[in-house]
Amino acid sequence: MTASLSMPDFFISLTALQKEHGLTSTLLGIGPMSKRIVRVTLQVANRRNFPIMFIASRNQVDLKGLGGGYVCSWDQMSFVETIRELAEQVRFAGLCYVCRDHGGPWQRDSERREGLSPEAAMEIAKRSYLEDLLRGFDLLHIDPTKDPHAEGANELETVIERTVALIEYVEKERRKRGLPEISYEVGTEETSGGLTSPEVYESFIKRLNAILARKGLPLPAFIVGQTGTLVRMTENVGSFDAGAAEALSQVAARNDAGLKEHNADYLDDSILLQHPLLGITAANVAPEFGVEETAAYLELGLVEEAEQRRGRIVSVSNIIEIISKKAVSSQRWRKWMAGKSQDASVEDVEDNEELRMRITRICGHYVFDDPEVRDALERLTRNLAALGIDAEGYVDDRIDKSIDRYATCFNLQDLTSKLLEHSQPQ
Repeated sequence: MTASLSMPDFFISLTALQKEHGLTSTLLGIGPMSKRIVRVTLQVANRRNFPIMFIASRNQVDLKGLGGGYVCSWDQMSFVETIRELAEQVRFAGLCYVCRDHGGPWQRDSERREGLSPEAAMEIAKRSYLEDLLRGFDLLHIDPTKDPHAEGANELETVIERTVALIEYVEKERRKRGLPEISYEVGTEETSGGLTSPEVYESFIKRLNAILARKGLPLPAFIVGQTGTLVRMTENVGSFDAGAAEALSQVAARNDAGLKEHNADYLDDSILLQHPLLGITAANVAPEFGVEETAAYLELGLVEEAEQRRGRIVSVSNIIEIISKKAVSSQRWRKWMAGKSQDASVEDVEDNEELRMRITRICGHYVFDDPEVRDALERLTRNLAALGIDAEGYVDDRIDKSIDRYATCFNLQDLTSKLLEHSQPQ
């Protein structure tokens, strides 16, 4: 699985291709919402010959001592090992980068609920980053913008101070251990975070880079900027601003970095196709792929129920009921809701069939690793296989099509070969 180009070298080659040969591509950061999504991503990237960036949040993948991750109970070591095993299984032969998405203090939901002090939150962030480093992560997103003690958004000076402190810590540990160079991503997509106008965006970058350069620390490869995207339910309810995106990308390029867009889920093709032309270097997509996998399971559950009514299946898996119950009780849907639904009680949701199924589609991926859900999925697959239905293939195909849409719109076909060819000595 080891990439033949380090992330710093990868970024250098990508930038050179853009400047020297007019390359227009937008990299795709993929949230590892399930083991299946990781495997299908590797298969699509193999077929399309594009580089992968798996972007894991701390809620998804983290140290067991910090609570672990909701995806397959992965910590950093098991996450990297799983990617390696799946890459060997599908004979992946391309570039694959393991990335930390939204690392930093208070980036686990539990840390904000507990109201950890700044000192405690920063120490925990360092522990998490150190494990990322030791397990071979290629890119770390340094995001100290959340703070339950701040009124509203953190001041940019505080963000800069904590960003520098965290990069300085990681670099000290990396150099002490003689580990390879890695890359960094900074900033936030949160509108309240302040990085919304080209002027503030550039001021942030210049002030941050000046301090990093003075301390002999690496400058960030990616700067996250707000392009107007915002994911709620199963829609992008924001208003994508092409002018702002182009302006931010030009600012980032002037400062030897790339604009990173978060929350690109559910955008129309007409918008995604513009991304390379606007100079958006990379975009992250996560919940959309998890929602697609959940939707596939629910469709198969409907088929199973129909076949039971026809007498072809004796005992159904009850996958729809089970995954719905688990998803609603997890309450992880609150962050994706809008309006009054965000504050609805679990009992109210369970009594509202339409709302319950919408929440199930949104948050089913949070409970894929629940033992009862896993057992139901296995039973579902067996029941349908007995009728000649390839449930596994159907789910894979749904996810494949979802990922492939981005590969097409972002002009990623054969990008791996172009990067590797350019990186070779002339």
